[in-house]
Amino acid sequence: MTATSIPTATPTSPRTRTRVAVIGGGASGVLTAINLLVRSDDPGLEVVVHEASGIVGRGVAYGTNDQRHLLNVRARHMSAFPDAPSDLLDWALRTGRSSDPQGFLPRADYAIYLQDRLADVADDRLRIRAGRVLDVVPTGAGFEVVTERSAAHADAVVLCHGNQPPRPLATAGGAALPDAPWHVANPWELARLRALPADARVVVVGTGLTGIDTTITLLEDGPARHVTLVSRNGLLPKPHVGQAHTAWVTKVPDDAVTADGIAAALADECRAAAERGVGWRAVVDGLRPLTQELWRRLPVAERRRFLDVHARDWEVRRHRMAPEVALRLQSYRYDDRLAVHAGSLHAVEDLGERCRVTTAPGHAPVDVDAVVNCTGPLPDVRHSSDPLLRALVARGTVTPDPLALGIDATVDGAVLGADGRVVDGLFVVGPPRKGTLWESTAIPEIRGQAAQVATAVVQRTSRSIVAN
Repeated sequence: MTATSIPTATPTSPRTRTRVAVIGGGASGVLTAINLLVRSDDPGLEVVVHEASGIVGRGVAYGTNDQRHLLNVRARHMSAFPDAPSDLLDWALRTGRSSDPQGFLPRADYAIYLQDRLADVADDRLRIRAGRVLDVVPTGAGFEVVTERSAAHADAVVLCHGNQPPRPLATAGGAALPDAPWHVANPWELARLRALPADARVVVVGTGLTGIDTTITLLEDGPARHVTLVSRNGLLPKPHVGQAHTAWVTKVPDDAVTADGIAAALADECRAAAERGVGWRAVVDGLRPLTQELWRRLPVAERRRFLDVHARDWEVRRHRMAPEVALRLQSYRYDDRLAVHAGSLHAVEDLGERCRVTTAPGHAPVDVDAVVNCTGPLPDVRHSSDPLLRALVARGTVTPDPLALGIDATVDGAVLGADGRVVDGLFVVGPPRKGTLWESTAIPEIRGQAAQVATAVVQRTSRSIVAN
């Protein structure tokens, strides 16, 4: 969906309209815009979605054009609306796509779904602006939203900028990788991956879902290629299972207010479930409704211990991959086209068009055609390459949460400034709330945040609210 496919709002005096700026047009931004429009019938409301590309609904998560990149959540759980759980499935059926509730749709199809859903509610109150936002300046009477070409007033702003690019790659000794032909700093530059030699040898740094998608693109497009996936622990996401899901209500004792205590309680639940013939996946999924509450109960020191000791083990079980993706990886390994190592970039020697990589002390170096950065988003806003975040941090309008996992905010999404006080009228939705909520990157959480924040914004700025 581009700016030209949205009805153009009739220009009006700023005094007659209440403008809400949504910064970012990925899933977080689209869901926020939808909720703003449906929760208010105020004709004076204006929702302006700022998206750098001008194409909404995609973002990092759903911007791929490779149909082999699948959602890692079953279709039945991916509706844009928690009160209409079959909405995605109904859309898939109408548009000729798979409507299997247990299935995993292509990520690119989900972007189209979000675009269609926004188009369904779009009216003359919605505008989409292409271009980057460089700053959001509090004025005392709202905000000045500064873009590459202009500046405009907003009564409220919702930050929906999603995940940031990966942290720059460096060797174990701290040496930054050069800007060389073999260094692929952005794994979503699929054209660069596809342009590699048909028999390329590639090191992919990061064994999470992005690393897996990158591996699929590389090996499906080049049957003679070889990929080495490397990360500190060498753990891949666990696969979903094909059979019907068995429900399990996971219980955590009230006294489990430490990271180790929660991990032990979860292990006990897994053993209890196994004795009843129920797999650990049901236990992990059963904990989901409690996760944010448990995270809030943990002191900062215990949250930090969770990150240091338990986080990766949790992540590979919580954020699983589709069964068909797991089968692809299994076949690659069987054919000796994929290796998975625990290690790091111990040493990297620039050879011009190629490089020589050592992934662990004592390991033999290997000459490769590319090193791809799939280490995941850089969460610390103090080191962001985004000019908007840099400006907001420099002014103290936003500040990192205590663990630097995102932006500090209240549990209901109001942004906290460097002075610890709420920045009136400034909200955040999506992955930047991970430090506050932990679970803040998947659609079931984001759609709830979007509804909550939209309600707060409408109550604050609008004259007419639709009951929901």
